[in-house]
Formats: sequence, C-alpha cells, structure tokens
Amino acid sequence: MKKIFNARIDLLLCKIACLILIGVGETQAQFEPQFTQYMFNEMFINPAYAGSREQVAATMLYRNQWVGLEGAPKTETASINGPLMNKKLGLGLTMMNETIGVTKQFAVYASYAYRIQVGTKGAFAMGVQGGFINHQEDLSEVITNEENDNEFLFNTPKVVLPNAGYGMYYNTDKFYAGIAIPRMFLNKVAGDGSAAVTNKLDLKNWHYYFMSGYVFPVSESVKLKPSVMVKAVSGAPLIADITLHALLKDVFWLGVSYRTEDSFAGLATFQITPQLRIGYSYDYTNRTE
Repeated sequence: MKKIFNARIDLLLCKIACLILIGVGETQAQFEPQFTQYMFNEMFINPAYAGSREQVAATMLYRNQWVGLEGAPKTETASINGPLMNKKLGLGLTMMNETIGVTKQFAVYASYAYRIQVGTKGAFAMGVQGGFINHQEDLSEVITNEENDNEFLFNTPKVVLPNAGYGMYYNTDKFYAGIAIPRMFLNKVAGDGSAAVTNKLDLKNWHYYFMSGYVFPVSESVKLKPSVMVKAVSGAPLIADITLHALLKDVFWLGVSYRTEDSFAGLATFQITPQLRIGYSYDYTNRTE
C-alpha cells in the first residue's frame, strides 16, 4: 500500500486504486458508473427500456470526471435498441469502456424486453440482459519509488467476467417509470496472480435503480420535464439525482440537476434534427471532505 501511495497519483485516486487493487487480496470487478445525463442513457441501466421509443434509437455518452488529474475516471457508453414483432418485443445492445487509474474495463450487454400494451397510451415492459466484462489492471503504468519493482512490472491477465440484469419499465408519451438491477452477479478476481475468477449471486450487493420523469406542457413553446433517479444498495445511503429540464420550442433543452450530498450540474441539449440530438453537462461538487 505504501508503494501505491508514493506513486505520482492524486490522493483521491490513490484511495480508489487501493480499493480496486488491494481490497482483501482480490479485485472486485463490480462497477456502477454514474451519469449526469442518466435520462438519455436509460438503455445502460434498464434492459426493459429496449423498444420503448417505438423506433430504432442509438445513444453515445462520454464522461470525463475530475478533469486534469492523471488517472481520473473516464467512461464511454454506446447503445442501440429498437422494437420488433409489432412493437411487442424490444432488443438492445450496450457497450461500455471505462478507465479508472490502472483499471480498464470493457463491457458488452445484449438486452431483451417483452412489452404489454396498457390502455390506449401506455406500455409496460419486463426485460433481461446478459453479457460480459473484460477486466485488466495495467500495473506497469504505476510509477513507484523503487525502480523495476517486481509487483508493478507486468499487467494482470485479461479476464472475462459474465453478468446479467433485470428491469421493469412503464411509459406513456408524457410519463415514464422503471426499476432495475443492472448487474446481479458479484465478480471477483483473485489477487494472487492466478487470475482465478469467482462469480457470486449476492443479493446484498445488488444495486437497485429507480427512474421516473414527466413532461408538463407550460405553453406551445415551453415544456418542463422533471426527472429523478434513485440508487440503493445494502449498507450505503440512498443516492438521488434530481433534475429539471426546460424544453424550448422542442429544440433546446436547458436543465439543472442535484446529486444528493455530492454535486450540482448544468445541462444543455440541442435537437439538431428530429433524429439527432447533442448535449453537454458539467458537474460542480459541493463536497467539503
């Protein structure tokens, strides 16, 4: 641990590296990335979202956290989904690439949703997803005080970690609500150099996500869309992302967001064409520790 703390990495990143690399003699590969623009990245969180747009839709997001710090978290996701069989089924594909310090993970998930019409405007869906995480620690990138330190000369072997998730989703043209457990298995990699993998269905480690939003027409040119995402896991406090968007003339989205006990954010999105939208968000932390 002393060698890691002597590395030229910010103290906060060192804490993360220690948790990832050391833990209790093994690496825990369970990860739950967070996104300020969660309302535009529902496919990554809830497999039941697949097909809910009633047309083929694709999304790409990039998150650069703690800009300017070496080894800071960087996350990219891409997803595509669409309806099949008269909109009764939904299929989706999600990919994620994430780097935190020396830890690199690439994930691919395929999603399937079965949709049931509710009334004339609503639809309820249940969905499952399955896939894998490609996990590796690039230990050779760590700079230590000892030259040619044997513990950091070589990278760990790449390992493939399977995982699966489940979700439910209800939506109309103005309202949506869903609950999901994106990753049900706890993946662990042995820290003894053997790269042995254990996959455990651990209910206590499940991360529950609840998401909801509603569109309020204010006038012909202005709509308000409040939304919320709540994350819960056993042994940790609830985390809520609370967001309010104003949609101007169906072209500009302007929003503010608050993540409990963590940060505020500003969001802006521009509808370039009916089929293409681009957005940007910036987080400002309000933590004092």
